[in-house]
Amino acid sequence: MNKPRRTTTALVAAGLLCLPAATPVHSAETTLEKMHAALETQFALSAIPPALRDKAAVYLLDPQKGYSLSRAGTSGVACAVQRTQWESADYRNDIYYGICYDAAGVKTYFQVMLDAAALRAQGMGPAALKAEIEKRFRDKTYVPPAKPGLSYMVAPIMRTFGPPDLTVHTMAMPHLMYYAPYLTNEDIGAVPDLNHYPSLLYPFVDRQGNAEHSYMIQVIGDAEKAKILADEKPLIDALCAYRKVLCLTPGTHH
Repeated sequence: MNKPRRTTTALVAAGLLCLPAATPVHSAETTLEKMHAALETQFALSAIPPALRDKAAVYLLDPQKGYSLSRAGTSGVACAVQRTQWESADYRNDIYYGICYDAAGVKTYFQVMLDAAALRAQGMGPAALKAEIEKRFRDKTYVPPAKPGLSYMVAPIMRTFGPPDLTVHTMAMPHLMYYAPYLTNEDIGAVPDLNHYPSLLYPFVDRQGNAEHSYMIQVIGDAEKAKILADEKPLIDALCAYRKVLCLTPGTHH
């Protein structure tokens, strides 16, 4: 039998992303800065296809308070720029990715993101935050979406933990995330290999902290990705000008 390949799911489950808690919580290395509202809005909305943007709600982050509704929507879709990856049990100030949820996800997974930001703003440490979110899943404060749906992450760039080594990168990897609570790669016969990018072009499961918070990932194809990068070049340039860590460099397009 072939040795199983290590995936994001496996490494998170094994606790390899659980770094020591930052002390103090609001040190220079972990304190979040408030983005310019126009740039944050543009980045958040880039996570969904252009035809959906006019009707989507937008939430902006005040690092001292959490997210608040900046623009109401009419489609049920809500978008934001995520800055806290609670499942890593580590606070950083350089996590940035646009993400949008459909109506089913807004009621469930999106609320987890809002609460994580609020608890961080209130001073809860990263290890305590991870434990609190996990507890809320166990006691059913948080439940998976009641019906199939998806989260959009088709923004031109994202800065988060990613392949091939699961360190923080700024990369172009637009993708869709279909809600798949309790699903595993074994269930669908997927064998994603973070060191072999072509293997990620087919659906695979990403377990984000726990089994309830799992998604089936579909990476956008190369032709479609090239068009996204071309269409969103003004945003890419603006993000790079805003902060150097958000600059794409050759070889970081996946």
